[in-house]
Amino acid sequence: MSILFQPQKIGALEIRNRFLRSATAERRATTEGRPLPSLAEMYGELARGGVGLIITGHMFVRPEGQAHPEQTGAYADEFLPELSALAKAAHSEGGKIAVQLNFAGLAAWPEVLKGQPPPAPSAVVSPRTGTMGREMSPEEIEELARAYGRAARRVKAAGFDGVQIHGAHGYMVSQFLSPLTNKRQDRWGGDIQGRMSFLLAVYGEMRAQVGADFPVMVKLGMADGIEGGLRLEESLEVVKRLEEVGMDLIEISCGFGGERFQPIGAHPRSPEEEGYFLPWAEAIRRASRVPLALVGGLRSRTVMEGIVERGFADFISLSRPFLREPDFVNKLRAGAEEKSPCTSCGRCNIRWGAPVTCPQIEERRR
Repeated sequence: MSILFQPQKIGALEIRNRFLRSATAERRATTEGRPLPSLAEMYGELARGGVGLIITGHMFVRPEGQAHPEQTGAYADEFLPELSALAKAAHSEGGKIAVQLNFAGLAAWPEVLKGQPPPAPSAVVSPRTGTMGREMSPEEIEELARAYGRAARRVKAAGFDGVQIHGAHGYMVSQFLSPLTNKRQDRWGGDIQGRMSFLLAVYGEMRAQVGADFPVMVKLGMADGIEGGLRLEESLEVVKRLEEVGMDLIEISCGFGGERFQPIGAHPRSPEEEGYFLPWAEAIRRASRVPLALVGGLRSRTVMEGIVERGFADFISLSRPFLREPDFVNKLRAGAEEKSPCTSCGRCNIRWGAPVTCPQIEERRR
């Protein structure tokens, strides 16, 4: 059997294979954040298609932390029935499912803010929207960390199998890590030891709420890709600290405010161009043995097998291939395909205000 289809554990949780569905905003919720039935259907389809662990699109932990319309919320106990339905949909098809938790801060769409300045580590202009942020007080920061913890407790109560902190792409954890947006000189800012304090506080609050046996993971932006932003060397220090405190899995990513790190190819045209974060995974492996999930342009079975066999990552994390084919894992296992037909066209998010889908599938249906 291929190493890709061997069971593997994340903390105490056993996954049936090495495939993760990387968190992908689905835009299938009401304006207040209640998930719609179509979201449960999506997760059921992914589990039925063979995905080992589904990581949901980012859910916001406080009402003022919503990033965009149609984003799912995890900030209120009254949402528990709808959240439980999402977990049951995946479990009914033999899959496991974890929730990615997030707070937008400077990355919130202006229309969501309704004229209010977004809470932020520092009073700086958002690289994404051009909106001026409002510097949070130390008390607000501590309360926000507690909100992440309460949301993690809610996720566990709803029947999910784990939780992931969104620590990338210019959202709140990423804003604290980045010197572009964190100009603080108190314990929450300064050098990388201070700038990682919020992430560690979030992890600590989550762990206190869910216990030692419930997987807590993070999607970590390793570099901002903008001059003066977070650097790989700093993120390696973050990785080592996360290993020390017991983080169950790190999924690596990059970019700030929607900008791609320039040397990285987002549109792999050959197997040699796949896995554009692989050099960073290799750097992490030289510094740490923390469990890793690798995402980024992976399409071919041979490439994915090589990455796991050589020990550079423990899990393969995919996003767009599952929009194109929710059953891609089953097709790989059966030998029906050796490579995803996803062309990385980048049009998944082209229709704002509509659910995220693969436009090539939609065009064929019409």
